Amino acid sequence: QVQLKESGGGLVQPGGSLRLSCAASGFTFSSSTMDWYRQAPGKDRELVATITSTGGSTNYADSVKGRFTISRDNAKNTLYLQMNSLKPEDTAVYYCSPRGRYWGQGTQVTVSS
Repeated sequence: QVQLKESGGGLVQPGGSLRLSCAASGFTFSSSTMDWYRQAPGKDRELVATITSTGGSTNYADSVKGRFTISRDNAKNTLYLQMNSLKPEDTAVYYCSPRGRYWGQGTQVTVSS
C-alpha cells in the first residue's frame, strides 16, 4: 500500500534551518511530480513547493522563495525540503504528497525563540 513518511521536523529558533525528508513507497515515485504542503493551526493547507519527476523543474510559494529548496533522490524514493532562514510564520505541520493523491502523517515544524 502507499506510504509517505515525513521526518526531520522539530523546534528551531528564528533564523535557523531544518531539513525535512519524505520516504515514499507503494507508488511509482520516480515518475511522480511531488509536493510539500504545510498546515498551520486554524489555517488551510498550503502548497509550499513542487518538483517534477526528474527534478528538472521546481516551483515555490512566494512566502518561501529564496529560503526553501525542494529536491529528490529517485534511487532512494525520498523527497527533501531544505528550510533556511526560518521564521515563526513557518510554524506548521509539513506534508509531502504526489499532487494531493496520497497523504502521510506529516512532521511538525515549530519556529520559536
